[in-house]
Parts: sequence; C-alpha cells; structure tokens
Amino acid sequence: MQEELKKLVDDSDNIVFFGGAGVSTESGIPDFRSENGLYHAKQTYGYPPETMLSHSFYVQHKELFFKYYKENLIAKGVKPNDAHKALAKLEEMGKLKAIVTQNIDGLHQAAGSKVVYELHGSTLRNYCEKCGKFYDLDFIMDEKHCKDLVPHCPDCGGVIKPDVVLYEEMLDDEVVSKAVDAIRHADLMIIGGTSLNVYPAAGLINYFRGRNLVLINRSSTPYDDRADLVIHDSIGKVLKIDD
Repeated sequence: MQEELKKLVDDSDNIVFFGGAGVSTESGIPDFRSENGLYHAKQTYGYPPETMLSHSFYVQHKELFFKYYKENLIAKGVKPNDAHKALAKLEEMGKLKAIVTQNIDGLHQAAGSKVVYELHGSTLRNYCEKCGKFYDLDFIMDEKHCKDLVPHCPDCGGVIKPDVVLYEEMLDDEVVSKAVDAIRHADLMIIGGTSLNVYPAAGLINYFRGRNLVLINRSSTPYDDRADLVIHDSIGKVLKIDD
C-alpha cells in the first residue's frame, strides 16, 4: 500500500470506500466512458448505450434490451483484483466498515467483502416483475428459460428483470440511506476508480464529515482540490496489501 495512504489507514478505524468502474477495469471489465469503454465501442444495435439501458427502452424493446445487456454487461469468468482483495482484507482487520459501489459485477463480495452497498444494483440478482421471485445470473442466461432472449419466470410466466438501476430509474432508498449513514460516520473515506461525474451517486460524498478524504484515480476529478491525498495511479497497485 502506498506509504502516505498506509499511515492514514493505520490511524483510522472507521473507513468507508466509495468506488466506481475503475475498480473493476483491472479485472478486465470495460467501463463506459474511457477510450476503450462501452460508450466508445462500435455499436451494431442501432441505438446508443444510454438509450438501450434506459427504463423506457427496457419496457418498449425487451428483446433488444436483453441482447445488448447479455452481450455487454455480463462479465464472464472475471476475478477480483488486488483492489477488491485489499478492501476485503481491511474489512477483515476491522478497519473498513463499508463499501459503497457504483459497480454491478459483485466482485467485492467475491473477494470476501461483507458490507457492500450496491448503488446501481447487481447483475447477479434478477427478479420476476410479476411474482417477485429472485433468480441468479445462470438462470437468466439459460436459453431454455428465455423467449427471444427475454427470461420468464417458470412459476407465473412474468418477465424476469435484472436487479440493476437503469437510466430513468431511482436509486434504492434503503441502499442510499445505509450508504449515507456509513459515509457520515467514517473518519477516513477512500474514493477510487471513479470520475465522480455520475449523479446522484457522486453527490453522496458530500455527506462525509470525517478527518481525511483520499482520492485514487488515473485521471483528475472535480473533487481533487477537496481531498487530503490525491493519487493518480492504478487503484489495484495503490491499495495492494503485501502478504
């Protein structure tokens, strides 16, 4: 772990980590806005990603929605990287109290983290819009449960929707409330792998009242001048805890 950051971590016992897509790109998951992200990739679907990942598009064009979703947002065979593992270790040590993430890949939990507030939901959870029953990722990816790529509940026939927050949808109130409470009571907040340009999620850091704010991102963010420590480098490299 970077030396100055290590000192702040050693002096803290109520740490919250707030992370974005950059945390998972080092596991091979593309983000949206970087040079190689999904927004800049050549698309063959006839609509921009922002449109296809909106609630109204989901309602009106379910087949194309699921085609794009399954081909671009489902991360197969990915593993937690050094950043995920370091955060899980800090939680195990009793220092890290919560992770607030904009990611939907479940890699924090795969690394062993227990307290994870997923602001934008998770691709690993899916629910029937009619009866409310939950299904895992393997179920909705199995073609035998799908009609024209759209998964249906075998119990009631309802459409199974990914438990992710689409454009035009509100964040989950309970998740936001718990995230705000964790941030408000933290003595150290580490923000990593995010440009802090996506709202309302980015606005949650305004609830931080603690001693030290750390920003780790490859590029600058609008909040750099408010941080006590800014590191423009690989988050996995910076957070890695030596065995």
